[in-house]
Amino acid sequence: MQLQIIVVFSLLACACAQVSQPPSYKEKYPDHYKFAKTARHPRDVTWIRRTGDGRVFGTLSALEEKLIGKAGYRQDIFNDGRGVLTGEAYGSRVLSPNGDNSYVGGKLDWVNANKNADASFALTKEMGGLTNAAATASKVWNLDKNTHVSAGGTVSQDLGHGKPDVGLAAKFEHVW
Repeated sequence: MQLQIIVVFSLLACACAQVSQPPSYKEKYPDHYKFAKTARHPRDVTWIRRTGDGRVFGTLSALEEKLIGKAGYRQDIFNDGRGVLTGEAYGSRVLSPNGDNSYVGGKLDWVNANKNADASFALTKEMGGLTNAAATASKVWNLDKNTHVSAGGTVSQDLGHGKPDVGLAAKFEHVW
């Protein structure tokens, strides 16, 4: 009888320890599910396989009432004194009670050898929807040891509809 009482209290203590939280938890993480780590198990499956010069990747996951899948291929086109140029093609599918979406896309990313300039270009297409093109570029100039000037820009447009969205930014930084 005494052993049964000890076992019951031990199980109760373990259960309380799994779902209890430190006093400051709510203040630090107000939007986090309280018992998410004990009540749910991760439902994501991610894989990456090397094929020839590139990599094939994929992810399957479930989020609330949605099922999400993404797969693609990524390859370094060149990696030398000019920098690194990476190409990627991908597709994704989202299934949900509110409607389904399918996307396909491609992207080119370039970073120069000194890592002070980069550019990217992306095309995405929603099946039954619009095609979007987006380009970004940025550069950093080191004027001296403590002075830097950086500039960048972005252009994005749904092809065949309206004018493009354009963004520019510049920054001058001097550290004393």
